[in-house]
Amino acid sequence: MSSNPQQKALFLESKQGQLVLGTREIHKPGPGELLVKVLATSLNPVDWKIQKYGVFLDNFPAVLGTDVAGEVEQVGEGVTEFSKGDRVFCQGTFENEGASFQQYTLTTAATTAKIPSNLSFDAVSTIPVALTAAYVGLYHYGPYGLELASPLDPSNRGKYAGNPLVVLGGSSSVGQYAIQLAKASGFSPIITTSSLKHADYLKSLGATEVIDRHTPLSGLAAEIKKVTDLPIRYVFDAISTKETQQAGHDLLTSGGHLVVTLNPNLAKSDDINVVQVLGILRLPQNFVLLKDMYSRLTASLEEGVIQPNRYEVLPHGLEGIIEGLQRLQNDEISGLKLVARPHDS
Repeated sequence: MSSNPQQKALFLESKQGQLVLGTREIHKPGPGELLVKVLATSLNPVDWKIQKYGVFLDNFPAVLGTDVAGEVEQVGEGVTEFSKGDRVFCQGTFENEGASFQQYTLTTAATTAKIPSNLSFDAVSTIPVALTAAYVGLYHYGPYGLELASPLDPSNRGKYAGNPLVVLGGSSSVGQYAIQLAKASGFSPIITTSSLKHADYLKSLGATEVIDRHTPLSGLAAEIKKVTDLPIRYVFDAISTKETQQAGHDLLTSGGHLVVTLNPNLAKSDDINVVQVLGILRLPQNFVLLKDMYSRLTASLEEGVIQPNRYEVLPHGLEGIIEGLQRLQNDEISGLKLVARPHDS
């Protein structure tokens, strides 16, 4: 690299502004950090919501994107577990230096994992953000999660056998990871809602029963009764509209637990525990949990406990993200993640 190396990046010019391709400086890693060459990044709904609604960010031009997969380009002071050329993945941040819609990004070594040899950059780029949301919701301590025992620790596998769990929106990226984690935790049956075209795939991930997403929410309880007579104590709502939150709440027995991925939109209830997922890497309360998660992720992927989402690679590198985000906003994507390769720009 030259003394002042530059990279291509996709910028959000201003609050609710346009996305444009430009250049910015490549920063050197500080102590405990890695500079990663971003070879794949996946798109998330939050990316188009930031642009459309002007949320989360106040400093512009801003670089979006928080799913990172690539190669270690440079190692910061004190980092001993990674070397230049290592294949890695991690969750990015809502700061330009740590975002993923660019060709290089800075990451924290403690929350970065090595990619197993049998998985591609494209595949693992689908993991970080969505897995974090599912993992925090299920395994963080209260009030941030359900405080269940993580199955990424093999000694906890199958611990919740005989307990049913419902995932609303199983074919969403977060829903797919919630199903996989629930399976590893031993939950059974695992009942999910989805378009039936994804039924076989979701069953391969661990779902016991897939209920057609077009079933009226008022009819969910009756459909679930066909699968199990056991009381429902756990619902993970990966959609979290007002209507699905209420439906999830209504499925639960007294003392049950509802995880939502958006702001809770329910009347307060004394007998139902509602947890809002905040799957953001840099939140102080998340760091210890996610450091442990990343320390176990490589092995969990090698064992097949966690499988990446299915995906579609967008053409034209960073520029292809613009159309991809529009497709997400238009609700044209179902059951897979869109992936961009920044160095194809």
